[in-house]
Amino acid sequence: MNIQADITDHFFMEEALALAHKAYEEGEIPVGALVVAKDRIIGRGYNQTERLNDVTAHAEMIAITAAADHLGSKYLTDCTLYVTLEPCVMCAGALYWTQVKRVVVGAMDEKRGFSRVGQPLLHPKTKLVTGIMATESQELLLKFFRQLRT
Repeated sequence: MNIQADITDHFFMEEALALAHKAYEEGEIPVGALVVAKDRIIGRGYNQTERLNDVTAHAEMIAITAAADHLGSKYLTDCTLYVTLEPCVMCAGALYWTQVKRVVVGAMDEKRGFSRVGQPLLHPKTKLVTGIMATESQELLLKFFRQLRT
């Protein structure tokens, strides 16, 4: 279910985009994510699969782990995840198990995003917001992949 965004969503998506830029600077696929509870960032992550030599080191997974550690709980029922690119199936599965309240997505991932599977992968209570700063997120990804090909 896709719901409306608010000005707070734009603020936190800018923070997630800053993390994506950090990934870009480190030669990682530029995706940034953060977990917010009560208008406070409690988990941050950006892609680190190359740096850590770990295919599971996606921005979302790192942010989820940091948030769960901060809360002392595996459940993120009162939290929002902000991510610059639509989560993959692995990350959507992790989000399902955390029972995160909201997921706010920048750009959609037409090749590997969870919504391409054709069945809901997020928890039934999770609200989905898409398209927040989608252009900025997509442009950074395109710039990264253009540089790889040259």
